[in-house]
Amino acid sequence: MKVAILMGSEKDMSKMQPAADVLSQHGVEHEVHVMSAHRTPDRVAEFAKGARGAGFGVLICGAGKAAHLAGAVAANSTLPVIGIPIAAGGMGGLDSMLSTVQMPTGIPVATVAVDSAANAAYLALAILGVSDEGVAARLADYRESLKG
Repeated sequence: MKVAILMGSEKDMSKMQPAADVLSQHGVEHEVHVMSAHRTPDRVAEFAKGARGAGFGVLICGAGKAAHLAGAVAANSTLPVIGIPIAAGGMGGLDSMLSTVQMPTGIPVATVAVDSAANAAYLALAILGVSDEGVAARLADYRESLKG
């Protein structure tokens, strides 16, 4: 299964790149797309609705300020959605964190720390590893390497 990495703006690419790097290092196919919950809401809904059929297993979404991308994606897909609040503007990412984490019952978004794209990718690996022994083994090897 593939992982989608979605971001609200091209400006977010530098903060989202670690997610792509982690997925590449662990041999997981992924695609990167730029789409905005506010500027291109129809595109967001269409992508989310078609994601399962397109072979995606996890959707990672990063956005700043009024960070509604992950929520909009979760509202249109039953796939696991991981939100990355991005620090943009003057609040250090607090606004993005609250926008990402405060979801209504039944439409969850798993939220990682502000600007924590790498951890979002590691969470995606853990989710994929439930049904893919190869991914699970690579993640276990990585975690073993952290022990020094």
